[in-house]
Amino acid sequence: MISTSNLISCTFSGTVKINLSITEKTNFLVLNANQLHVHQALFTTSGNQQYCPSDVVVDDDDEVVVLVFDETLCVGEGLLGIEFSGKLNEHLKGLYRWTYVDKEVKKNMAMFLQNEKSAAKLDIVTTFLTFDPADFWATFKITLDAPSELTALSNMPIIDEKLDGNVKTVYFEGTPVMSTYLVAVVVGLFDHIEDTTADGVKVRAYCPVGRSDEGKFALELTIKSLDIFTKYFSTPYPLPKLDMVAVPEFAAGPMENFGLIVYRDNEMLYSDSKSTARRKQRMSIVVAHEVAHHWFGNLVTMEWWTHLWLNEGFATWVSYMATDNLFPEWNIWTNFLRETTGGLSLDALEQSHPVEVEVHHVHGVEQVFDDIGYRKGSAIIRMLQGYLGDDIFQVRKNLILIWDFQSQFLSSGLHGDGEWTVPITLALGSYDKRKNFLLESEFGTVDISEFFPSSDETLWIKVNVEQSGFYRVMYEDRLAAQLRKAVENNCLLATDKFGILDDMFALCEACEQPLSSLLLLMNAYRNEMDNMVLLKLIDVCYDVVNISTDAIPDPVNVLKEFFISLLQCSAEKLGWESIPGESHLDVMLRGEVFIALATFGHDKTRREAMQRFQVLLNEKNTPLLSADVRKAAYISLMRNFSTTNRNGFESLLKFYREVDAMQEKERILQSLASSPDPDIVLEVLNFLLSDEVRDQDIIYGLAGLSLECRETAWRWLKLSSNEKAEEVEVFFWQSCESCSPQDSEAKHRKNPNQGKVDSKHQARTIPSRPCQPITSQGIINNTS
Repeated sequence: MISTSNLISCTFSGTVKINLSITEKTNFLVLNANQLHVHQALFTTSGNQQYCPSDVVVDDDDEVVVLVFDETLCVGEGLLGIEFSGKLNEHLKGLYRWTYVDKEVKKNMAMFLQNEKSAAKLDIVTTFLTFDPADFWATFKITLDAPSELTALSNMPIIDEKLDGNVKTVYFEGTPVMSTYLVAVVVGLFDHIEDTTADGVKVRAYCPVGRSDEGKFALELTIKSLDIFTKYFSTPYPLPKLDMVAVPEFAAGPMENFGLIVYRDNEMLYSDSKSTARRKQRMSIVVAHEVAHHWFGNLVTMEWWTHLWLNEGFATWVSYMATDNLFPEWNIWTNFLRETTGGLSLDALEQSHPVEVEVHHVHGVEQVFDDIGYRKGSAIIRMLQGYLGDDIFQVRKNLILIWDFQSQFLSSGLHGDGEWTVPITLALGSYDKRKNFLLESEFGTVDISEFFPSSDETLWIKVNVEQSGFYRVMYEDRLAAQLRKAVENNCLLATDKFGILDDMFALCEACEQPLSSLLLLMNAYRNEMDNMVLLKLIDVCYDVVNISTDAIPDPVNVLKEFFISLLQCSAEKLGWESIPGESHLDVMLRGEVFIALATFGHDKTRREAMQRFQVLLNEKNTPLLSADVRKAAYISLMRNFSTTNRNGFESLLKFYREVDAMQEKERILQSLASSPDPDIVLEVLNFLLSDEVRDQDIIYGLAGLSLECRETAWRWLKLSSNEKAEEVEVFFWQSCESCSPQDSEAKHRKNPNQGKVDSKHQARTIPSRPCQPITSQGIINNTS
């Protein structure tokens, strides 16, 4: 039982009762706990014999509580009861609070949950004492005291509710067996809408008061995703209900708590007039991802965090599968290549790590909770699907193939160690002429004479068809020229045009190809019409400018002019305003094209954007500046004002303060630091730390930092907070640590609570590990 009835004082109290099976005699019970005060503990055997601990020892390093008993606890069943209390924190961890306004008075709401990453760090135990390893499954029956005017939610449906004055006691059904990181409680003020699936599962969307209409799209997505996954996994959804709730402050974007998915409000709420096409697409993928976890992650949970990549990689892959089913016109598998690119980019770093890494202690999870697990993991699964075919893959989706590693591609230009078998796919002058084989050694030869009976040097060869494999491809000059012509003549699939450009940029970054070759290839995309390929072209433009600003700053302005010329055709075709009946992809591309032109300093875009922004200030719903192109206007504004001419900056800040839609505030935050003026950027950085910006939203402002002011921002960080600067340095240092601890800690993986207690009842700290670089193994970015 947890009591959150006293939200004014920001405290909570609780009682936990745990059925235990003691398998060997012991004088110690070790539970996970953090920042909790234990008032009383009692262990009662099945024979009704009671044991009260003589001492309670807290180990702050490992976040455990050790109950010390003078009498030995014998083998058998028993019930452990503990009374405890704690504080509602402001750090978005464990049981934390946020505020809402009721008749101009700020009041507190509370939420207990955490993302999977935080659960691995034991943030769950800031709420109640428990045994926290992922493979320690249990059932949970939750009772909650809360203010009567607030809504109380948990994993299971409410079975009873009793009112006592201004406090209500809410009783929830018991959960099925599950991991502790999936437990959740939310107490808040919400409106909600609901619907029911074909199988009778009630689905509800809890939204901020007065905004339930903005939860309709997420509700529809959830209903449809449940039906899709029920059929795909041949297993019904395992709970009687599925709630989702939009909260104003949340450390993660979403979290797949069993039966109670929690989202940041800007990740779940959608409005046709306020939300962009990109947000709609992202929301579709994210909702499908969280729903999929109810099968792959919740119903079937990884034994330990070592297999995190499979949990998140599969959920990522299957979320695209579901989105493609719901919106086939979006060509979502082309967009999936952005996932692959993200995984390849991180995997090309010398400090990369294998997709599966032994994690011997929960504190090591953060080091592997990254794009390697999500993006590389999903790309590997996509590669298996492409090589095996859909039918075979679905039948064998429970099988995992392990390969040896071949030669890792590194963005530094060095070559990694290891070997692996690469599934190679080829298209030879036509997608009707294809060949698949396994490259099982460093070099391989394939006979393609049957496809090319004559020596026609105009025919192209594309390796890694549809870019489904997780590896890089480098072509000799003659083959590269043939592919360039194939791009110009529109002979290739969008996925392959995307992949050719992505590979060339990676090779150029690694100094395996000259910049001139990359620019020559980019010029071949001048008349490109596919939306996702153009988005990739824009990404490469940004990356080239980013690197050139540091490496070869003199020609940066010339490069920007070249990139502007590449995008002008698309800008003229799309225009600033929406066209009736245009596709979702065109709407999404419009915003990205004009954002790029604004960033690169296109004068015509700047003038048009500033004129339209002035209209927006007087008419907030003007069709002249839709949600998709507003960020382009904001960036144009910020890149053309300085400390000597602050009118535009002040206007944008005023607009930020007036709007109530968080997605609009997010767009403004992403644009404020794009100014090239260091004084303006310093002012923006200080604004990000003010009470006007939620802690979770600070990252949006930092993400939009201009290239010209990176040094300014770094000096600001060091001067404003030496402690924060030290945290950054520690973060990067820890990223170099090995996730492979000493053999003496191998047992700790199965039960992190098995800390030793000395004769003075002091819980010992887990031995520290020497710093070692992460090995550069894993699925390679192969240059074949």
